[in-house]
Amino acid sequence: MRIVKRLAVILPFVLLILPLGGCDVFRRIAGRPTSADIEAKRELIETEQEEHRRRLDSAAAVRQKIADSLAIMDSLSRMKDTVIESRELSEESRLALSSRYYVVIGAFGNPANARKHASRAEENGYPAVLIRYRNGFTAVGICPSDSISEAFRSMKSVREDGFCPDAWILDNRP
Repeated sequence: MRIVKRLAVILPFVLLILPLGGCDVFRRIAGRPTSADIEAKRELIETEQEEHRRRLDSAAAVRQKIADSLAIMDSLSRMKDTVIESRELSEESRLALSSRYYVVIGAFGNPANARKHASRAEENGYPAVLIRYRNGFTAVGICPSDSISEAFRSMKSVREDGFCPDAWILDNRP
């Protein structure tokens, strides 16, 4: 009987509390996470998983770029005299170049010949830049790029198009 009396006292109280907070009231009393706490934790876990996926994707992209660059460097090493470093350039020319790599389609002892060749390149859709070497030669550079992969593709394209079958890449590395 005592139990029934206690239940009679507690039951109306419980019935009043349930619509106000449901199970969260009992969870809070028991020191357990409420449904809002559980939802916030779920959102946090999803956000962390998405950030982790982005980091993995970024790392995969970097690995792919490295693999591509190594493959291109391997191809370039098999082609002798394909990449020329900037130490042969005049200081003024080296500093004036805006990109790291250029496809060079010719080098001339007479600057007028270099300008003519640059004009011919521009007529064929290749904006050209004149590059002065320390030894007095003037080269004609096209297809500026900061990516060795892109420079290699451009050089192959220029060679295959027949525009300049003996083109090479200038590496304007400081």
